[in-house]
Amino acid sequence: RLSCIRNNIWLASCGVLSSGLAVLSSFGLMLFCGVPFVVTVANAPFLILGVGVDDMFIMIASWEQSSRKKDKSNVKSLLAETYGEAALSVTITTLTDVLAFFIGTWTAFPSVRSFCLYTGTAFVFCYVYTMTFFGAVLVLNHKREQGNRHWLTCMRVGVGRDPAENSCLYNACCIGSCSRQPSQPEGEHPMSLFFKKYYGPFVTNKWIKLLVVLLYGTYLGGSVYGCTQVREGIDLRNLANDDSYVIPYYDDDEEYFSTYGPRVMVVITESVDYWNETVRLGIESCAQNLE
Repeated sequence: RLSCIRNNIWLASCGVLSSGLAVLSSFGLMLFCGVPFVVTVANAPFLILGVGVDDMFIMIASWEQSSRKKDKSNVKSLLAETYGEAALSVTITTLTDVLAFFIGTWTAFPSVRSFCLYTGTAFVFCYVYTMTFFGAVLVLNHKREQGNRHWLTCMRVGVGRDPAENSCLYNACCIGSCSRQPSQPEGEHPMSLFFKKYYGPFVTNKWIKLLVVLLYGTYLGGSVYGCTQVREGIDLRNLANDDSYVIPYYDDDEEYFSTYGPRVMVVITESVDYWNETVRLGIESCAQNLE
């Protein structure tokens, strides 16, 4: 936002910080519990960041909707209304994500199992921090706005020296505009107006609703068919870069050596008398039988 008071840069930054705290907490807990850290787990923070920022947007949107309907001075009522609107969506999203990743821990691949454990636990912490830490940040940011304070320096806007006597930098950081124009209250967000006035009436048209049902039926049928084609397994070539030497190695191995099957090695785990000719003959006979 261009308003020096309504600007929510610190609010957004704290939303990202909340996701970072979730990653640190989950990784620390899993490492403390002795869960192996594999390279695949390094991708988890990007997933947590995406879900955490999404939850942040839901919380902010619900807060702004509540502030338009209720008395802004009653912070407890505003926060209760915000949680009443946003907590259900955030909870359902978190539950489905956590369930999906914890189901993934049943896989036979240890690396995938570790990734699912780390990520699922991180989603739980992300939910906790969104419902606690970020809610507190919303209230603090609201109090700053109610106090007519600048987003960067938290100084009261319009209080102090005459703007005409100040430098442009002072006005930008403490008053909010180099043009010496006072900050005006902001109306409803343009995106909300678009969905209310245009998108909502469009999708509630009977022909559009019929088209949506048909498209969803097609999508559902394709999804069911796709589930029947899923096979558990992993192609090691997909784990390497396209220009890696591993790719032609596996291509040649599959082309020239796939007919021979996997390599089998026999290991004798106990101590034997290899100097004894009878023992040597027995080992050779065992190997021939195995072949």
